[in-house]
Amino acid sequence: MTDRYAVMGNPLGHTKSPFIHDRFAAATGQDIAYEAIEAPLDGFARAVDAFRSGGGKGMNVTAPFKLEAFALATECSSRAVQAGAANALLFRGNDVLAENFDGVGLVRDIESNLRFPMRDCAVLLLGAGGAARGAVPIILERGPAKLTIVNRTLSKAVSLRDQYAAFGDVACGGYADLPDNVFEIVINATSASLYGQALPIRAGLFGRTTLAYELAYGKGLTPYQQLARQAGVGRSIDGVGMLVEQAAEAFQWWRGVRPQTRSVIDAITVPIA
Repeated sequence: MTDRYAVMGNPLGHTKSPFIHDRFAAATGQDIAYEAIEAPLDGFARAVDAFRSGGGKGMNVTAPFKLEAFALATECSSRAVQAGAANALLFRGNDVLAENFDGVGLVRDIESNLRFPMRDCAVLLLGAGGAARGAVPIILERGPAKLTIVNRTLSKAVSLRDQYAAFGDVACGGYADLPDNVFEIVINATSASLYGQALPIRAGLFGRTTLAYELAYGKGLTPYQQLARQAGVGRSIDGVGMLVEQAAEAFQWWRGVRPQTRSVIDAITVPIA
């Protein structure tokens, strides 16, 4: 019998998840059907119940429902608890299991695919929302020299710093507090690029060897990437690799087999002009 999985979010017109999981299933011989479900903004829990009632086995969860997915769960992994958010659910009887693979996908893409070790690097994380919360503990596991978290709402950055201060050298501030030094890795985990908005950051944050990483994907050359390129960075990358790597983690969690990712990343990567 074919098992049903899905991605749920709003909006979902841009999603590549069905293509990714269809490729994973074909490569690993798994009999699954995977669909995209755009849930009403005020109807996530109802949409999840309907999917489960129809035989759904698990789902990926994207914006803006990651916090609601975490709240809906009856059992959460340590990563989901740390983030306070879930990007994957597994349905087992009456139980709803929650996981968060965002940070794992990000770090695997940076270190394994891009071959950019994070150890001893100065890392700047822009944003302190759900995506950032999932990334911080995984980044700190890799031993950066220092992680600086910047956010428009300072209290959120402070809260994130305080939560993980014992796990590494973590600083925080608002955009006006950004230091003048160059960072080796700059990660845009804000939603600004989804709406074509520029961030109040300076080109001086980027050096020629800086990795400028954009979590958004499929948006072409975003204002963030334009600024990084104007600063002469060596590499400006969007979030396709992270997307595929976190999807592979979820697939393995659901099906017990981890698919190869390189060919799928290549298939959906669009050159950034």
